[in-house]
Amino acid sequence: MSLSTPFIHRPIATMLLTIGLALAGAVSYFLLPVAPLPQVDYPTISVSASLPGASPDTIAATVATPLERALGAIAGVNEITSRSTLGSTSITLQFDLSRTVDSAARDVQAAINASRTLLPTGMPSNPTYRKVNPADSPIMILALTSSSLTRGQMYDAASTVMAQKLSQVEGVGQASISGGALPAVRVQLDPLRLAANGVSLEQVRAAITSTNANRPLGSVEREDHYWQVTANDQARVAADYAPLVLRWKDGNAIRLADVAQVTDSVQDVRNFGVANGKPAILLQVYKQPGANILEAVERVRALLPALKASIPAAIDIEIVSDRTPTLRASVKEVERALLIAVALVIMVVFLFLRNARATLIPSVAVPVSLAGTFGIMYLAGYTLDNLSLMALTVATGFVVDDAIVVLENIMRHMERGKTALQASLDGAREIGFTVVSMSISLIAVFVPILFMGGIVGRFFREFAIVMSAAILVSLVVSLTTTPMMCAVLLKQHRAPRAPSQSRWARFSRWVDRLQERGLRAYRRSLAWCLRHQPVVLLVLLGVVASNVYLYTAIDKGFMPEQDTGRISGFIRADQSTSFQAMEQRLQRFLAIVQADPAVEHVTGFTGGWQRNAAQMFMSLKRGPGQESSDAVIARLREQLKNEPGARLFMTPQRDIRIGGRQSSASFDYTLQADDIAELRTWEPRIRQALSQLPELEDVNSDVQDYGLQTTLVIDRDAATRTGLSVATIDATLNDAFGQRQVGVIYNPLNQYRVVMEAAPQYLQDPETLRSFFFVNNLGQQIPLTAFARITQTNTPLSVSHDRGTPASTVSFSLAPGISLSQATDAVHNAVSELGVPVGIRGIFGGTAGAFQDALAGQPLLILAAIITIYLVLGILYENLVHPLTILSTLPSAGVGALLALMLFKTEFSLIALIGVILLIGIVKKNAIMMIDFALVRQRGGHVSAAQAIYRACNLRLRPILMTTMAAIFGALPLALGRADGAELRQPLGIAIVGGLLFSQVLTLYTTPVVYVALDRLRARVLRTARRWRRQRPAPGPAVALQGND
Repeated sequence: MSLSTPFIHRPIATMLLTIGLALAGAVSYFLLPVAPLPQVDYPTISVSASLPGASPDTIAATVATPLERALGAIAGVNEITSRSTLGSTSITLQFDLSRTVDSAARDVQAAINASRTLLPTGMPSNPTYRKVNPADSPIMILALTSSSLTRGQMYDAASTVMAQKLSQVEGVGQASISGGALPAVRVQLDPLRLAANGVSLEQVRAAITSTNANRPLGSVEREDHYWQVTANDQARVAADYAPLVLRWKDGNAIRLADVAQVTDSVQDVRNFGVANGKPAILLQVYKQPGANILEAVERVRALLPALKASIPAAIDIEIVSDRTPTLRASVKEVERALLIAVALVIMVVFLFLRNARATLIPSVAVPVSLAGTFGIMYLAGYTLDNLSLMALTVATGFVVDDAIVVLENIMRHMERGKTALQASLDGAREIGFTVVSMSISLIAVFVPILFMGGIVGRFFREFAIVMSAAILVSLVVSLTTTPMMCAVLLKQHRAPRAPSQSRWARFSRWVDRLQERGLRAYRRSLAWCLRHQPVVLLVLLGVVASNVYLYTAIDKGFMPEQDTGRISGFIRADQSTSFQAMEQRLQRFLAIVQADPAVEHVTGFTGGWQRNAAQMFMSLKRGPGQESSDAVIARLREQLKNEPGARLFMTPQRDIRIGGRQSSASFDYTLQADDIAELRTWEPRIRQALSQLPELEDVNSDVQDYGLQTTLVIDRDAATRTGLSVATIDATLNDAFGQRQVGVIYNPLNQYRVVMEAAPQYLQDPETLRSFFFVNNLGQQIPLTAFARITQTNTPLSVSHDRGTPASTVSFSLAPGISLSQATDAVHNAVSELGVPVGIRGIFGGTAGAFQDALAGQPLLILAAIITIYLVLGILYENLVHPLTILSTLPSAGVGALLALMLFKTEFSLIALIGVILLIGIVKKNAIMMIDFALVRQRGGHVSAAQAIYRACNLRLRPILMTTMAAIFGALPLALGRADGAELRQPLGIAIVGGLLFSQVLTLYTTPVVYVALDRLRARVLRTARRWRRQRPAPGPAVALQGND
């Protein structure tokens, strides 16, 4: 009794089980979360620390290095990079995929605590961390604008209310605010007035600091009452500070307003933001690594009405960038492709069978199998994303295969005169092993993927499991529901007395004649091939060689770049550029970009940690006739190339970002050296060589060693003679030029600062330093020129480390028509020709590094899949030779896939690789159907191998064509799609369709020839073994050796 027998005899129970499976799957479908891609983010944490006034070199040595040593000892750290700028450092840690971001965060906090004793005592606060990848693009950008409120007031609302609440949203890692600063009272001092009134900068700072003591004053009480004691000692606005008495001179009060301009301003005036041409505060929302971007954005959108109600009504909130519309459209498009694939597969079955009852049977298998797969996905915690839906779309051609093979075999038995019930019992029993063999060997293809590590293994594990689940559910349905439906629905065909003259009948007869002619032609051509076996084997060897050549020749990439309709821009100006000049250049670039007809929103900001840089974010118009991001970038690059003093680097935003280093282009090449002087010598040479490569565009480096610096060379002896200490000199200079925060204003919702600096006219030229006087311990005014001289030098604006060693990163994008493999080869060749010393180590980072790792593993992955299939087939057939016959179908599939990809100018990416691995499982199904029948006939009918395989090919031609056409039409919507996300789907569809078309033609001839050749070889080996055993001399009589007792 076969597995199918009890289900055939109990049709009602089988039907109810099938309905239950379908309903459970339908419910699971609506419960599955939606995501653009499987969770493939590396756990990434960003650590920040500050040391106000410290140079980049100083903060790199005293803050970044101790933290890197402590953080680098954490288990599972794959990458650690840092960037130190004036007064602050940012360290990015990327962890192994086996770690969760929450557990990594606990270890990071412990390492920070352990390193605190190694850090400078002057740090205003402990280092902090955030669970966010700084290299990611924001998932949403909100622009705050107002016609009546100041920039500081808008920033206050964003910081006090919005950022706090947004950071609490599940899935949000950080809400970053740009384009402004918190409100503050700004005190701008005139050094000449100070000198005339005998007041020092330090005296002003001390007076302001003491103004806002805000200390507890105590209480008073008597027997029945209690009073708290308070005082109006809090100055809150500029008008409260202006009358502050600094000293008395000749009986007159010297007030703060006499020596300074006191205004209500912001903490840092060197910040500027714009949205669509209007001054704005930009709130950038970043997701946590591993969070579902669609769900996070939905939660943020749901929170916006409450946020709007919590801030002043004069502030307008506009969403100027949202990454999810194209992601949602992409997922919807794959769902549509899935429905089209189901319809096409059913159409193929109907055209072959031309019988409504027979077509209904495999048609039921498709939705039931897909529904069962949804249930498994729900139990496994997977999402409806591009990859899982692509797996299901391709699977529509597979899940129907088993049902087709079972149905076709049962119909063949009915054509011999058996009843539907008996044909179902005999046909299911006869074909059962073949169906199991096809399904198990197809699943075996995915076994190597399940054991892959790294980003590639994580990315495709869900794809492999979803596909395997669909095949397993299909196997169960084809051995239970399909034969039961055959027994119930099929009827014996009775030829009508007179042929029908309906259009459908005439079409059906025409198709029958066409199939009969095709079968006769196939028989003749197959007979010719069996008579000329050496020719066919030579063709097969040529196909094997072609695989090697085509694989080495085809352009290779990592992941297809999806056009998200969003572009990131990075403006880099001359290293000596001031904030005011940078602001003007940013506005100029924004105006040019805003004028482009394809741009819908454009935002930008500058200021903060890097004075000569700015960032921009562009959202393109979507809809019919929309332009690609690459086309818009090319047009804008041409318009902006002659803009003086700055350069705009533009890159399309990607859904997959690998690495935590921020850069101005798509790919990174990192240079490391133990000797920073050697690195600074060779980095410009390497950058220059790469910039001349025609394969690369937008070559840039993060090295900035030529910032302007004014150095005060202090004569310590002269300073001592005048009664000045170095500490007093440094404090006074910081008071004048450091935007020093000298007071705190306590409000119920936030804390604001009092900022002190010199008046603006004294901050524009280093020579104004000569106007400053220093008050010694005797109260005397000492000019700067009495103890110091001024020199001009260059200084690094930033210092970068990679894995704890000095590093610099050269970033680049690809020229049009250039693949990533061509670019990396060109970089390797250019660096080799320079003769770079061994002390300089160059490695590809981020996406380019992951591509290098994946490229090295591709042949091994394909080989592992082939070996796994051989092992499984050898176990199923209990034979070492027949699996080789089945595997002989693979080379033709590889050639077809590679030729199709090259014809459509598509790179061999990881998606295309999955298509090739799928082909390994698909094409051998045809060979299995042939060989199973040939083995049965050869063993039972005492016929030759050639006769057995010839008969098997004729009998199995129709199911082979049906299953192959079903697989082709199942993948066709992916290959021909042109809507959102098509860049991700097309390589898979093209590889499958091309491989199946090419292999279908060849394997119908090469498989029979290989079967006969290997059978002949097996027989020859057996004859040789028997002859060797007959010729071996018989052993002589045994001689018993007996010893003496």
